[in-house]
Amino acid sequence: MLTLLFDGLAYGMLLFVLSCGLAVTLGLMNFINLAHGAFAMAGGYVTVILTNRLGGPFLLSLPAAFIVTALAGGILEKTLYCRLYDKSHLDQVLFSIGIVFVAVAGIDYVMGSQQQILNLPDFLRGRISILGMGIGIYRAFLIVTCGILAAVLQIILARTRFGSRLRASVDDRRVARGVGIRVNTIFAVTFAVGSGLAGLGGALGAEILGLDPTFPLKFMVYFLIVVSVGGTSSMTGPLVASILLGVADVLGKYYVPSLGGFIIYIVLVAVLVLRPQGLFSRAG
Repeated sequence: MLTLLFDGLAYGMLLFVLSCGLAVTLGLMNFINLAHGAFAMAGGYVTVILTNRLGGPFLLSLPAAFIVTALAGGILEKTLYCRLYDKSHLDQVLFSIGIVFVAVAGIDYVMGSQQQILNLPDFLRGRISILGMGIGIYRAFLIVTCGILAAVLQIILARTRFGSRLRASVDDRRVARGVGIRVNTIFAVTFAVGSGLAGLGGALGAEILGLDPTFPLKFMVYFLIVVSVGGTSSMTGPLVASILLGVADVLGKYYVPSLGGFIIYIVLVAVLVLRPQGLFSRAG
């Protein structure tokens, strides 16, 4: 039981890193970016190429995945996404889902459709036993890494000048510009960082979730569920939602295998019936 809880926690923390960028763009920028999973897939492929094909160290491939996807996100934000901030949500959905299909086709053409196997370094493989509980070393690494990221993100958004300027830009762009805030730059940086976090999540999750060209389509619903259940007013909601869903998914598949992947949807419905605005969103 404890081992399953630990694995569920690791899975939940991974879901958080994969989803937190979407929580930022959707909750703070009010932009529906369904192509978020494409950036996660890109980060996973960057890591696979650097480690498997070029023989680079895994730990150095993680910041590389973040940087590459953040740059890609920044470029796309400046050239394409910025044109849709004032458009309807339907336009944003149609545009971003189009980006997903372009990314899927591009990766399939360049890398092939086969599943990519990430070669982890020896020190992250295997399991150790603590108080009779079998702990996967890589899953422990995920929990520590994702926990640090969650704390840093919450501090940046809640207690820094950048976070306050971002919230001001979202609340009223005209007033924010009037007091000297460079709204376009704030949005560009936010979108780039959100894309980079997705890429980092894809790099960290390639070994657990698997990686192939259909990755954005398979996990798009998971990202949206995390944001829906947790709310988007802070990073606390998506973090708690990710852990709840991760643990529920792992325990459900183990104890009720006949339901399998439906457990996460049952949790979604139950939470939204009780709190339609999400666990940590402000009502109204």
